[in-house]
Amino acid sequence: METQQIAQLDKRLLDFINEWKGKKGKEIMILHKVQEIYGFLLRALAMEVSRLIDLPLAKIYGIITFYHIFKLKKPGKYQISVCMGTACYLKGGNDIISELENILGIGVNCVTEDGKFSVEVVRCVGCCGLAPVMIIHGKTYGNLKKGDLPKILGEYGESVLLDKENHV
Repeated sequence: METQQIAQLDKRLLDFINEWKGKKGKEIMILHKVQEIYGFLLRALAMEVSRLIDLPLAKIYGIITFYHIFKLKKPGKYQISVCMGTACYLKGGNDIISELENILGIGVNCVTEDGKFSVEVVRCVGCCGLAPVMIIHGKTYGNLKKGDLPKILGEYGESVLLDKENHV
């Protein structure tokens, strides 16, 4: 089934690969483009990139697994990134993660059953003065407290929060 999903590579990707094929650093740039277009890196896509740029699949996977930005599983519609840089960690980043797990019923690097949310830990988002911080779908939320999460997630239409708003 996975191979059917990419029976024909997106023209934007093919054009990008052709543009970068002979350049230094092409692997990371091409993998970024794959993820930009498809949202994550299917095995079949990694195999096709490997073939097209004549690089062993093991090297492709070495890059994908080394850099945390690359995703091997389809993320949720709304990706939640919780900062665990020093300031966020010291100011309660773990509490934010625990509360997200409690509210959404999933752990880090998982996706809710409805595919709406995924949660990941990131090392630093550069907003130390707002610690603890999380980013959802590109929007930054700072100075977080556990009690803020139901309302914030509600902005994204999470109906399960209606039953859990009073548990905090």
